[in-house]
Amino acid sequence: MKDLCFCLEYRTVEVRGQSIGLTAKEFDILALLITRRQRVFTYEMIMNLIWHEDYTYYSRKAINNHVSNLRGKLKVATDVPDFIKSVHSMGYKFPP
Repeated sequence: MKDLCFCLEYRTVEVRGQSIGLTAKEFDILALLITRRQRVFTYEMIMNLIWHEDYTYYSRKAINNHVSNLRGKLKVATDVPDFIKSVHSMGYKFPP
């Protein structure tokens, strides 16, 4: 995407040239989604791949909170697209 610059090697993210400070988990979630675009990652998959833990009732809330924070940090202007799409009752994906 032209608005987003993502560097896995240096673990950096920029939106329209503005450096975005992410927590380790936020970066890992974004990396998971962006490196496998269009694939839907369920809450269970995200918990297993990022936290390396079994999914529990509270996991969905933790994932939702991290994704919400991540979306807020990436939205540096009102016309910046939403980079992370929700898939109703399933999880998240990064669009093409």
